[in-house]
Amino acid sequence: MTQSRFSPTPSNMILWLVILFLIGPFLIIVAASFSAGDTLAFPPQGFSVKWIAKVFTVESFRQSFVTSMVLAIGGTLLALLLGVPASYAMSRYRLPFAETVRTIVSAPVIVPGIIVGLALLRYFVVPIGMPITLALFLAHTALVLPYAVRVVSASLGNLRSDMEEAAVLLGCSRVGAFFRVVLPNIRGGILSAFILGFVTSFNQVPVSLFLSGPGVRTLPVDMLGYMEIVFDPSIAALSSLLAFLSMGIVLLAERFVGFSRYV
Repeated sequence: MTQSRFSPTPSNMILWLVILFLIGPFLIIVAASFSAGDTLAFPPQGFSVKWIAKVFTVESFRQSFVTSMVLAIGGTLLALLLGVPASYAMSRYRLPFAETVRTIVSAPVIVPGIIVGLALLRYFVVPIGMPITLALFLAHTALVLPYAVRVVSASLGNLRSDMEEAAVLLGCSRVGAFFRVVLPNIRGGILSAFILGFVTSFNQVPVSLFLSGPGVRTLPVDMLGYMEIVFDPSIAALSSLLAFLSMGIVLLAERFVGFSRYV
């Protein structure tokens, strides 16, 4: 008789302990967001949705949410505009410095975000007076670019190059073949790269922490500042909403695009 995957074997028990360790803090935050008490505590003191409602009434949260959305969408789009041609060139042509370019593009993932933020502040914002908003935008674009290149390169690797060559032999130009053959066949990868980059940029903290200024704060940084003054369950409620938003985006991508095929 075969054992069920849910039978209490040592390996299954270790697996469930690991899962509990990973999602346990998230479950505690979700439970605390429904607390009826006036301070953030666990176990929750009663049940109430007043803190979830309060999230939408805080003006700073609304402003920083808009800032985070603009940075995430704009930075991801710019990263794709740079990453798609770069991925295409490195996938289709034998460039002399292709590996060097890959290393440079991947640097923002390897280098800790706090160092990236400090470097931008020290060598761009302070000496030349670069606006904080522009510095934040460039930083988020640089952080998202490696994900765009990686995911799009994977999509191009799964696309047969002879399809493009056939279009050229039939009279289509190289540019026309790229837009008529290549792009339609990698649109799933591009969409997956956009979603991955958006979630990464929206939840970015270390870089945004160094590059925040008067009137320019992303939502995660604004949440940290709010906790220094107020310690109520509204932070738990907002954290839960953002977590569910991120999971919803990823699940929709997996459902309609097949997100796991491109990552």
